[in-house]
Amino acid sequence: MANTGGGGNYRNGTQKGALKFDRPLSLNSNPKSTSSSFKSKPSSAAPPASGLRRSSTGSLGGSTGPSKDDAGVPGRVRVAVRLRPRNAEELVADADFADCVELQPELKRLKLRRNNWDSDTFEFDEVLTEFASQKRVYEVVAKPVVESVLDGYNGTIMAYGQTGTGKTFTLGRLGEEDTAARGIMVRALEDILAEISPETDSVSVSYFQLYMETIQDLLDPANDNISIMEDPKTGDVSLPGATLVEIRDQQSFVELLRFGEAHRFAANTKLNTESSRSHAILMVHVKRSVKGRDSALLSENGNMSHMVKTLKPPVVRKAKLVVVDLAGSERIDKSGSEGHTLEEAKSINLSLSALGKCINALAENSAHVPVRDSKLTRLLRDSFGGTARTSLIVTVGPSPRHRGETSSTIMFGQRAMKVENMLKIKEEFDYKSLSRRLDIQLDKLIVEHERQQKASRDEVERITIEAQTCISEAERNYADALEKERLKYQKDYLESMKKLEEQWAIDQQKHGGGRTAVGLKDDSLGKMSSGEVAEVPAAEVKKLLQNETLLRKAAEEEIDNLKNQLVQWKRSEAVGNSEILKLRKLLEDEAHQKQKLEEEIAILQNQLLQLSFEADETRRRLDGSGDGKVPGGLDSLLSQVKLPQLKDSGDGEKASIAKLFEQVGLQKILSLLEAEDADVQIHAVKVVANLAAEEANQERIVEAGGLTSLLMLLKSSADETIHRVAAGAIANLAMNETNQELIMAEGGISLLSMTAANSEDPQTLRMVAGAVANLCGNDKLQMKLRGEGGIKALLGMVRCRHPDVHAQVARGIANFAKCESRASTQGTKTGKSLLIEDGALPWIVQNANNEASPIRRHVELALCHLAQHEVNAKDMISGGALWELVRILRDCSREDVRTLARRTLTSSPTFQAELKRLRIDYG
Repeated sequence: MANTGGGGNYRNGTQKGALKFDRPLSLNSNPKSTSSSFKSKPSSAAPPASGLRRSSTGSLGGSTGPSKDDAGVPGRVRVAVRLRPRNAEELVADADFADCVELQPELKRLKLRRNNWDSDTFEFDEVLTEFASQKRVYEVVAKPVVESVLDGYNGTIMAYGQTGTGKTFTLGRLGEEDTAARGIMVRALEDILAEISPETDSVSVSYFQLYMETIQDLLDPANDNISIMEDPKTGDVSLPGATLVEIRDQQSFVELLRFGEAHRFAANTKLNTESSRSHAILMVHVKRSVKGRDSALLSENGNMSHMVKTLKPPVVRKAKLVVVDLAGSERIDKSGSEGHTLEEAKSINLSLSALGKCINALAENSAHVPVRDSKLTRLLRDSFGGTARTSLIVTVGPSPRHRGETSSTIMFGQRAMKVENMLKIKEEFDYKSLSRRLDIQLDKLIVEHERQQKASRDEVERITIEAQTCISEAERNYADALEKERLKYQKDYLESMKKLEEQWAIDQQKHGGGRTAVGLKDDSLGKMSSGEVAEVPAAEVKKLLQNETLLRKAAEEEIDNLKNQLVQWKRSEAVGNSEILKLRKLLEDEAHQKQKLEEEIAILQNQLLQLSFEADETRRRLDGSGDGKVPGGLDSLLSQVKLPQLKDSGDGEKASIAKLFEQVGLQKILSLLEAEDADVQIHAVKVVANLAAEEANQERIVEAGGLTSLLMLLKSSADETIHRVAAGAIANLAMNETNQELIMAEGGISLLSMTAANSEDPQTLRMVAGAVANLCGNDKLQMKLRGEGGIKALLGMVRCRHPDVHAQVARGIANFAKCESRASTQGTKTGKSLLIEDGALPWIVQNANNEASPIRRHVELALCHLAQHEVNAKDMISGGALWELVRILRDCSREDVRTLARRTLTSSPTFQAELKRLRIDYG
């Protein structure tokens, strides 16, 4: 936000720019690795670290007593006073006067002189003289709070006092030239980084300023209007739009502080040459794991994988340290503020006054605490009367000329000492860590199962090959032996026959005598006349036959032996077949075991999914979103899409859609958008619209082609319900800047304009107008959106008289006008407003005082932004917008809009001349 007045300058003369650092913001190195351990010292207000309690965050002005099952630790606000030494001006101007403040640090008392003989005495928790070192101030004021933050409690350190008394010096001094001059912010982060474990703990910071009731990000100067979000049940206050940077080392934190300080508003006044014109707030978020409370894992054997012993998730503590450097209170007549600096001083004094009223109400136990009077009190509602441990340091000066301001500061500290806080630890289960560990265990089990399965298959194959080899070798040996025996007996038989023939021939020659060869060949041996000659060959033949018989018997015995060996080989073969059957059975058992392990893996996956659902349900319950019931089972994609529960809103619907999303998959859901059945298309687009409402799902929907499918439905479908729900889903996706560019690139504005032109249903027009309004908030798409008829489409939808449609149209026009105003301030736009060129000004003027608050609020904001560009002034005067600007300045209920209207009328020469001509006094 640029400084338009003459009172505010950037501290150190640095202009706003992009956030750049020479060193990375997150490193593994620890600058305090050689420092001693950071141990808590006992303190009367310190909460005990032993009793772990769930956090039920209290609020400033709300109920601070413990609930039925959630008790807190009482802790009073501790207040210290610090005296600034005389500066050069006071040494000259007050040389003849004594200091108005006298300190008694040993008694922890402060005397405020009324005159030379009378004084008032006040007691504080700590009294710090002008000679107190920065280290001493940190140890007595901030260190107990930092120790409590490390134990899991929220903590606040705040500086209050007149301008120029050393608040920023005490809190925000970087100490780059002299390390002894380091302030509380730098020293607190040193101790926190020295205590945390980089592997399990994390520290992140955000740094912003409250300037004229607007919250501006000091780490992202372009983010100049951050809204405050408040939990309606717990009262927790958060700034989701602020930049959050994770810190790993001290140097990166110092660079962050230096960058933020360069963009903080400061001005030169009579009381301080560099007076802070805004309240600076540093938020440090510390997340620590509670050691010894996480899940235990059982390791059975060295070769076995780790098995989960318990599903109890680890416990983490989340604490927040808030360091507040308040802008100094001042009197206008003493500071000499004028012009824009005067407006800044008024805003500072109003916010400090609102804080003082809240402190008074808490100190007096009032039934009503006006916490909503200022954004400062809303941000500090947990610090006073809430659950944080708070230390306040009030800074005063010695000059008797400022005795009134010193007395006011002291009384503020005295009232703050009466405020009691109820300190509570904030603990929660780390379901994400447990989910990651279960994923690792599941992966290990799958790898081990696959390894065992492969080893089993290899063993079965090895045994099978060995058996087949043995059988083949036995068959081959048997065949070889049989062939050898056959050849042997055949050879013996031939040799025996040959011997018989030879012997018979010899006997014939020996005993035939004189017989003729014819008689020998006659084959009539039985008819020989001589019986003696016949007897000799018969005996020989008989002997030979006996030998042959013996040989035959031996051959038969050998054959029997071979047959027995064959039987034995067959038995061996049968044994081998039996072994093969056993191996096949073993293989079947292994297959069955594999199926059983796959079923166990599926059960583990279901348990993991159930655990994720329980984590979501617990988180929603803690956030106050109610108990969501998740339907069990999914028979088919079509039946789940058509569940009647999806037609009703609520936590049950979100839980059902979340489980459908996880179990079925986004691609299958998106495929139903192209179904021929119109009823299926309607239910499918409702599921996608509900998923698009969650920011975590939007990127996946776009990557899977969901955005293209929704735009195609607008083009191809004629069903009014599909148009309404698809436009609502596109409106949800259009809240992301990347998605906005994709919508424009795929012709989304033309399709939305066509849908708006063809529809008369107020709800459909409301969804389309909401989508176009989101696109209007993108500076890069202004010309393209106007060129494709986006503004014409918005103005065309006002034909519907429904107030919700008009509210979305007004929001879109306000977004477009704000982007034009920003472009004009940056010098990138010089011509007349595109809204005025497209004829939007008459409708804006007509509805500037609309009875409906949402319409009126957006139209008033649009008028103020249009009026900031001098080129639009003449058209706005001729269109009657000047009267509405004057009315806004006088009657608008919102302070920021009135301030913007006043700044616009004051800075425009054309408006000033017209007001002077019409003699209008706008106050």
